[in-house]
Formats: sequence, structure tokens, C-alpha cells
Amino acid sequence: MKLKKRKKHGRMRGIRTHGHSAKLHKGKGSRGGKGMSGTGKRADQKKTLVIKNYGTGYFGKQGITSRKTAKKKIKFINLREITEKYSPGEIDLSGYKILGNGETKDKYVIKARAASKSAIDKIKKAGGDIILK
Repeated sequence: MKLKKRKKHGRMRGIRTHGHSAKLHKGKGSRGGKGMSGTGKRADQKKTLVIKNYGTGYFGKQGITSRKTAKKKIKFINLREITEKYSPGEIDLSGYKILGNGETKDKYVIKARAASKSAIDKIKKAGGDIILK
């Protein structure tokens, strides 16, 4: 009577596949290999390991998102807002682009980064001036 059956992998020492073909019977699914391999798009299988070792900031987007976001760093201000917030005279809005939404009857001398054609026309019609940097 046999009491203890030898396991197959004990008899297969030195044989890489252990009696199975190289492609079959891996049994690991999409976990990948060592380290951080397999932590791709659907990486639930290593999520606890990653959070434990790398912290919560590992997943998600980091860094620059697109070129469009970098382009729109100029601040905009309309003529209507200028007439509401500022008194007539000299105004320094060097970080802004002046847009032509609104009307003005007061004289303004505005230093700005840029201005639309309609804003320049409206300010000059009222007797003011825009100095572009």
C-alpha cells in the first residue's frame, strides 16, 4: 500500500515545462511577469501591491495633458468689464487680451498684451488708445 504519492513536479526537476507544452498550463492569466509588468489598462490584479508600495498617486493622469491647454494661458477681459471695474485714465493690463464685447464712452489708455480689432476700434472711437506690448 502506497502512503505518499510523489508529486509530478518533483520528478520533473530541470525540465522547464513540467510535462506540459510551453504555451499551455501557465495559469497566470494576464498578470505579467516580475515587477510592474502586467499593470496596464486592466490592472486590478496588482492594485493592492501598487497602492501598498507606491502610494495612492500611482494611478491616473499626470503631467501635460495636451497642447491646447498650454496655448490658452492668456487672460481675457472684455470692454464691458473694463468700464465697470476701472475709472477712465491709464490702465495697466499687460497680462490680458482686450476683447470688444461691450461699449465705452470714456477715454482709456490701456497697456495690454493683445487686443481684438473691434476693441481697438471702440476705444479709439471714444478718444482713447491701446498700447500693445
